[in-house]
Amino acid sequence: MGGMNNLASPIDFLLTRRSVPAKTLTGPAPSDDDLRQMLTAAARVPDHGKLEPWRFAVLSGDAARRLGELTREMGAERDDQTPEKLAKLADGFDTDARIVTVLSTPVDSDKIPLFEQQLTAGCVCLGLVNAALTMGYGANWLTGWIAHDAAFLDRAFGLERPATIAGFIHIGTAPNRPPERPRPDLDAITTWVDA
Repeated sequence: MGGMNNLASPIDFLLTRRSVPAKTLTGPAPSDDDLRQMLTAAARVPDHGKLEPWRFAVLSGDAARRLGELTREMGAERDDQTPEKLAKLADGFDTDARIVTVLSTPVDSDKIPLFEQQLTAGCVCLGLVNAALTMGYGANWLTGWIAHDAAFLDRAFGLERPATIAGFIHIGTAPNRPPERPRPDLDAITTWVDA
């Protein structure tokens, strides 16, 4: 895949980056070599204490579809899931894209709080999306109830609290450039403190 989508500079990329809706992603998905490069880039995040409080689980094909089946099975027992919401979440695993599950796996530390370790895993998710986009792929970061449901985490990944899923990063080929969406009003969300 090609470089930075013909952008003149890294800041141009950051100012114009857009996630691609996961449901629109198709094949070809990234090769193992491309994905390894993306994962390497994503792992270069602020990590106070060098704890590496995250892990990757790369899903494709039948492995991803099994996660969709588990989502349907477990979601059918939940009161907060309409058939439409459940289908939307579960169908996202039936894809030609590859799905990198970023697992937030905090470690016991007297120095580094849990919240800070979870933020680091979130940084990994954004780094992975941006790495995929700069390599010419489409990417999207999704979660949902399955990201923090203790029973799902155990059955799907053998995780116990405080571990969670920071994100499911869908990476594939974007059929077209996604439409722009409204962005925050910088003046409404910024306070300049001078004294």
